[in-house]
Amino acid sequence: MEEISTHGQQILVVAAAGAGLLIFSQLSERTRFPAPALFLLGAAFISNFVLRADDTISIDKVQLIAVIALIVIMFDGGMNVGWHRFRQSIPAIGLLGILGTAGTAAISTLFAHYLLGFPWILAGILGAALAPTDPAVILSVLRGWRIRGRTGDALAGELGVNDAVSISIVIGLIHYAQPDGGSFSVVLHDFALEMAVGFGIGSAMGAVLPWLLRHARFPAEGLYGIAALMAAATAYGAAAVLHGSGFLAAFIVGVMLGHERTPQKAEIEHFSRALATFSEMAVFAALGLTIDLTILHSDHIWLDGLLLAVLVICVARPAVVFPILSVLRLRMQERLFVAWAGVKGAAPILLAAIAVQAGFESERMYGIVFIVVLFSVMVQGTTVHLAAERLAIPGDHDTARPERRTHRYRVRRRSAAAGRRLRDLPIGKFTWVDSIHRDGRRFRPRGRERLRAGDEVVATSGDTASEEQVRRLLEDEQLSDRTTHH
Repeated sequence: MEEISTHGQQILVVAAAGAGLLIFSQLSERTRFPAPALFLLGAAFISNFVLRADDTISIDKVQLIAVIALIVIMFDGGMNVGWHRFRQSIPAIGLLGILGTAGTAAISTLFAHYLLGFPWILAGILGAALAPTDPAVILSVLRGWRIRGRTGDALAGELGVNDAVSISIVIGLIHYAQPDGGSFSVVLHDFALEMAVGFGIGSAMGAVLPWLLRHARFPAEGLYGIAALMAAATAYGAAAVLHGSGFLAAFIVGVMLGHERTPQKAEIEHFSRALATFSEMAVFAALGLTIDLTILHSDHIWLDGLLLAVLVICVARPAVVFPILSVLRLRMQERLFVAWAGVKGAAPILLAAIAVQAGFESERMYGIVFIVVLFSVMVQGTTVHLAAERLAIPGDHDTARPERRTHRYRVRRRSAAAGRRLRDLPIGKFTWVDSIHRDGRRFRPRGRERLRAGDEVVATSGDTASEEQVRRLLEDEQLSDRTTHH
């Protein structure tokens, strides 16, 4: 009975924490105050003035929470990018995502060493931790505004890989600091290997996952989303075991799945987005629960954090981003926006936790990360949407997708779909053909299946435009006539 009571108390605490996160998210929607900042400040207040010291979570638990959250966030970010946009973003991935992140980390390292007095290795860890931007935070502060055009491609390319780049740099520096860590060339070799392995594992899993989802028959629709996330987690674990970038692997899985048409695609994306948003809440709350506000006054940590935040945001990032974006031929307004849109998120929290776990006991570093992330979310987060409007950045509001609906269609003899393979039909990525009824039998088709006149097609769509397109392709005979005349 005591064990049941203990488990009940633990579940009650977890449930109360989750409910608190959801309440804070509602406060953010009502006050227009950035949600991540509320989670940071609220959790810090609770841990310092409500809970006892032994009730707060440890650094190793923060690291675990951040790892799980980043797997979900990277996978969801990849789903939003998709393979088509990923290919368009390859120049931005190489220049902005890799070179830009490394360059920002290098300049930030110089600031941390010469201005704040950190030793080189710790300064490098701090600089790399503060270099990446976070896709989930940017989506949160933009509040449904989706950036389009070259600016959107540049941000998508950067957001997809910069977390993986920063994490690889930090792990390489930690390894380099060990007595048998080897030379700096070995660190560069390890970095290249991590990126290559992560990309390879992610590509392999991303190629297999759509096939598995098409052939799976789960008893509940929500299991498709869970299966997709389990695939991303498997890719992360496999890449990590093989000394690759697991976060890059999870991102690539999302990229490749985002391009494919699979069963319950809309549900998978809804589930992934919701879980990524909640994971981001949990990471910020975890950082707030581990910070001791009293140490921010000692040695002027809060002042050092503000100074480094201003230098990273206003000097280091623009100094690296502007030349790169000129190569990508972005307008001056677009360069200004991309430079300002580098809002910090879960990665700095994870990397600070990794450094502490590796033996770099530095309350000062951890406190500075807290201040920089808080400053970034509060200052950049509250103004990034305004910046997009004032700089005339192309974009539009994402509209909520309607509930999925299943319809039956009869393939007409002279329709555009008769005689064509399913994979060749432009029916949209949120539409899936569940079954075909032909000659008294029902079967689940594959992409190479050719439709015949008289087939009864059962299709599910979560997009109204795609639903109408399916109807026209299968049942509108005049469409076939127009196609023939052309």
